[in-house]
Order: sequence, then C-alpha cells, then structure tokens
Amino acid sequence: MPDVDWEALREKAVRMTQRAYAPYSNFVVGVAGLVDDGRVVAGCNVENAAYGVTLCAECGMVSELHATGGGRLLAVFCVGGDGEALMPCGRCRQLLWENGGPSCLLMTPEGVRTMEQILPQAFGPENLRG
Repeated sequence: MPDVDWEALREKAVRMTQRAYAPYSNFVVGVAGLVDDGRVVAGCNVENAAYGVTLCAECGMVSELHATGGGRLLAVFCVGGDGEALMPCGRCRQLLWENGGPSCLLMTPEGVRTMEQILPQAFGPENLRG
C-alpha cells in the first residue's frame, strides 16, 4: 500500500474548489490525486449552460495527469464545497478505474476504499482485448 498524505491531498482538493466554475448549481468540487511518480494532479468542476457538457473535477485531474506525463493514480481525494470527502459520480469512477486500476485508493465519506471495492466487476481495457 502506498504511503499517502491524505491531509495534503484534501488540502489541494479544497484549494481546487476555489477555482471551480459552478454558476448554475453553485456545487463546487475539487479533487487531487497522487501519481505513481510522486506528482500530485488536481482538477475542479467546470459547468456549462448546456448541462450535458459540464466537466467533472475528476475529468480535469485526469487531463492534467496525461498532459504532465501520464502515469497511474495511486490515491484520490475528492471534496465538495464543505471540504468533506465526496463520492465521484459513476462516469468519474470509470475514469479513476481506467487511470488508477483496481488498487487505486479513494477517500470516501466512509473512509479509504480501493477502486475494486468502489466499482466491483468494472469494465476495463482487458474487456476490449479479443
């Protein structure tokens, strides 16, 4: 199990909520993730008047992951405007699975869980191999 500074991830995620663009819902979200090379990547939600094209905070974090060299997510902390742990939506759970795999750790409102616990029987790249 990786050595994770959960408080540092939470603090980074909280700072990201201050950058969120949520003029319609006023529901700000920030996220931070520890990468296997020691980097910390982060994101915030970005709403759009066409709600379907709103970007979740995790989308921004995964984009930063790839834009800054790739790698695998080891641990992720997502927070709402109150700074408390927030469960990612279903689409974002899939993003975390794709970029962190079954052993990626996620801080949840009920404590740390693996992605395998969060998304059992997940669909992944192995399902596309023929």
